[in-house]
Amino acid sequence: MAARIYQRPKSAMQSGKARIDEWVLEFEQSEARQADPLMGWTGSGDTQAQVVLSFESKDAAKAYAEKHGIAARVHATPPKSLKLQAYADNFR
Repeated sequence: MAARIYQRPKSAMQSGKARIDEWVLEFEQSEARQADPLMGWTGSGDTQAQVVLSFESKDAAKAYAEKHGIAARVHATPPKSLKLQAYADNFR
């Protein structure tokens, strides 16, 4: 059972900073997805891929993984860079 731990990113529709400080433990798929012959939907019999756990900190997520014997990889959060410019820069 393998998992990955990462910090939740902002969605494209989100302008605020709600829930971006949460850390997520998400299990990786253990089997490939297959197309359903009747409906055409994709799915698999792997129920662990549906499990997503949220934690307050990276250390709490790592401690949970170690306690339950889950091989987890931590993905580092990329640094945030802001491009500060004035409205007047649009007319130069």
